[in-house]
Amino acid sequence: MKKYLKTFANRESLNQAIKVGIVGVFNTVVSFSLFNVFRVMGASPQWSLAISFALTTFMSSLINRRCTFELTDDRVSGRGAASFFGVNILAYAVSAGIMAVSQGWFGPLSRLGENFVLIIAAGLLILPTLAGYRDIVFGRALEDQAEPALSTGGRR
Repeated sequence: MKKYLKTFANRESLNQAIKVGIVGVFNTVVSFSLFNVFRVMGASPQWSLAISFALTTFMSSLINRRCTFELTDDRVSGRGAASFFGVNILAYAVSAGIMAVSQGWFGPLSRLGENFVLIIAAGLLILPTLAGYRDIVFGRALEDQAEPALSTGGRR
């Protein structure tokens, strides 16, 4: 475990964490905007949340693929998309759990309190989310992209 954690202690991982965070903030703004647009159009809160989550998760996948992990091919596999959604659904569930625990400890939270809890949850989830993206979602694609470069350098 210690050896695995050390894989995050380098400049590339720090840059990836920063980029994942920036993409996350951008997608959060887009998600809130879409949610409110769908609500104004008359959709229920549940449908508005589901549609905005799905759209921004898809958008996040594309942006992280291109900008964070610098994958230049345009091949997006069904397995990769499913694993990206899986990582995000898990992060969403953990955030919801942190919110529920906070409300259990402190009682009903104000809007400011709810937002504070979500910021704390996002901070706690940045490294596990990055690990999921790096190792589960984009890891195979990174290996596939690196293989031609390795073969020209002479494999052993």
